[in-house]
Amino acid sequence: MSVLRDISATYLAPRAVFRRRAGDTPREDRALVILMVACSLVFVAQWPRLARLSFETGEELQPMLGGALFGWLFIAPLILYALGTISHLVAKLLGGKASAYQARFALFWALLAASPLWLFWGVIAGFIGPGPGLSGVGMIALAAFIMFWTMGFFEAEWGQGDT
Repeated sequence: MSVLRDISATYLAPRAVFRRRAGDTPREDRALVILMVACSLVFVAQWPRLARLSFETGEELQPMLGGALFGWLFIAPLILYALGTISHLVAKLLGGKASAYQARFALFWALLAASPLWLFWGVIAGFIGPGPGLSGVGMIALAAFIMFWTMGFFEAEWGQGDT
């Protein structure tokens, strides 16, 4: 299945899609690509918000975009790798049976699967600005990310079966 179809299928059957995407053999290259694409999409989601902020404050847009680029494409992947590994170590103490790769992959796939909502959040932030709409979309995007990560992580560590 294509990545776009798997992203949309994740909203209906997150565990099944995670199992299929993670595969049987660890592929760190696949995990890294998924992480970098997800971080790139979240970075792109920042553009409308930063353009609006630049217009409102008179600040230059390019330095703000550079900071977001550095944060999302250089710092966030390192933090997410560490978070995925730490979550695996905690799960190991609680009887988890997955590999560190599977635990990290659950986190990376969750970010990629939730990225369409973050892109929508970026559009709302850029065109409408702060308000209840932006807060609502942000909460939905965050909830989707947490739900996808939790379901994938539990599927990896404890394998609860089909959902």
